[in-house]
Amino acid sequence: MIADAWPVLRFDQLDSTNAEARRRAEAGETGPLWITARDQTAGRGRRGRAWSGHPGNLAATLLITTDKAPAEAAMVSFVAALGAHDVMQGFAAPGLVRLKWPNDVLIAGDKAAGLLMESGARDSGGLWLAVGMGLNLAWSPDDTERPATALIDHLAGDQARAPNPDAALAALDQAMQARWGQWLAEGKGNASILADWSARALGIPGPCVARLGHETVTGWAEGLADDGALRLRLNTGEVRLISAGDVFFGANA
Repeated sequence: MIADAWPVLRFDQLDSTNAEARRRAEAGETGPLWITARDQTAGRGRRGRAWSGHPGNLAATLLITTDKAPAEAAMVSFVAALGAHDVMQGFAAPGLVRLKWPNDVLIAGDKAAGLLMESGARDSGGLWLAVGMGLNLAWSPDDTERPATALIDHLAGDQARAPNPDAALAALDQAMQARWGQWLAEGKGNASILADWSARALGIPGPCVARLGHETVTGWAEGLADDGALRLRLNTGEVRLISAGDVFFGANA
């Protein structure tokens, strides 16, 4: 059964869909609510990086609230990564779409979608979450730190063209509703979300380099901890739990 779509606010131009979600959350909006823009003048990615947009791509933020503690709510980044993966996999040739820790979507090894999750406390209790997603549907930037690609270059044989942003958002809405429901059904656990994420991961298990800002560590990525942290066994045998940083797997490690 297809659930009713979550409401959507569409803008021709915004500074950032995440910034708009924050403003609305701080004004009392609870969601679930999608905010999308054809053009972002100040789009942002992880770690403060700029996010390059294009009218043929999808830039959207899901504003939603939860009563879970902040540490538990961090799992929503994995929920959202799975939702974005599900959409891209629905149009791409089989076997090309994978996930890269912590929440990038890759097609044929290159980045095709990224996520940025922000949150804040609500006056009435609980958290608001702004889950920003950028999906490269028809265009990819060429000035990125790592190679990027777009869905249009990897379509399955039965797909005549990449979905337009509205069609992609409709698919993303259904995927996110399904993944959100899966996560909520687990109660305090994350087992099925982490298992589904791990089954789609690229480079885990395998060699890994993690740049952590103040240091760079090398080892073997064993898998994910219960909270989604990357378990990295260093060459010394010590296991480090990596919660944030730039990671490189396989041939790039």
